[in-house]
Amino acid sequence: MEPFDEDEMRALICEVGHRIWTREYIAANDGNISVRLSQAEVLATPASVGKGFLKPGDLVVVDLEGNKLRGESRPSSEIRMHTAFYHARSDIRAVVHAHPPTATGFAVAGIPLDRALLPEAVIYLGAVPLVRYGVPGTDELMEDILENFVRDYDAFLLANHGVTTISRTLLDAYHKMEMVEHFAKISLVARQLGRENVFSPARAQELLDARARYGAIARGGCRIEESEDYPETTYAREVPMRPRNPEA
Repeated sequence: MEPFDEDEMRALICEVGHRIWTREYIAANDGNISVRLSQAEVLATPASVGKGFLKPGDLVVVDLEGNKLRGESRPSSEIRMHTAFYHARSDIRAVVHAHPPTATGFAVAGIPLDRALLPEAVIYLGAVPLVRYGVPGTDELMEDILENFVRDYDAFLLANHGVTTISRTLLDAYHKMEMVEHFAKISLVARQLGRENVFSPARAQELLDARARYGAIARGGCRIEESEDYPETTYAREVPMRPRNPEA
C-alpha cells in the first residue's frame, strides 16, 4: 500500500468537510471523515468540531484499532466504524459519513435506494442498501454492514441515522455522497409525481455491464424489476406530440 502524503490529505479532509457543511449534508458537529494514510495509520476528523470550520491541525492520526497516535483532540466517537471498513476491505482508503437530508429521510422511512432509475447510480453505486440501526459509536453500528453489504456496495443508508460512503480516494468517497443525495432527491420527486419508471432488466444489465468501462468499483447490483413501464416506451406512449402550426 503506497502511503498518502499526510499534509495533502489534511488539507483535503478540511476541504471535504467544508463542502459537506456548505451543502447542508451535516449540521453543528455532525459527520466524520477519514483517510487511510498507510498500512498502519488513519487520519481522521476529531470529536466535537464542526466540519465546516476544520483546520489541518485539528485532525488526529489513529491506528487501525482507533487508538490515537498523534494530535491534540480526541478522535470522532465513530472512528470504529471507519476502521471496520479498512479492516474489511483493503482497497478502501477513505470513508465519509454525513446526514444529507433527503437520503437520510429514506433511511428514517426504511426505504433503500435500490431501484434502477438513473444510469449513473446503477453504474457507480449499484444500489444504496438500507442497513439495520446500530447505536452510533458502537460495534452494533457495523454488524449488518459487515455481515451483508460491505463486500458489494460503496454507499450505505444507516437506518434512522445517515449515510456512509467509501472509496479508494477521499474525493471519490465525497462524490459518492453527493450522488446518493442527488439520487434520493430525484427518487423523491418522482414518487411525489406519482411514479418511478424503472429500467427494464435488459437495460439495467447493460448499465451493470458498463461498470468496468467507467472504472466503477461497486460490485453489488440494483433491484431488477419486471415492468411494462420502461422509460424508452413510456415517453412515446404518454407524451403527446405538439400540433404543427399550419401558418409556419
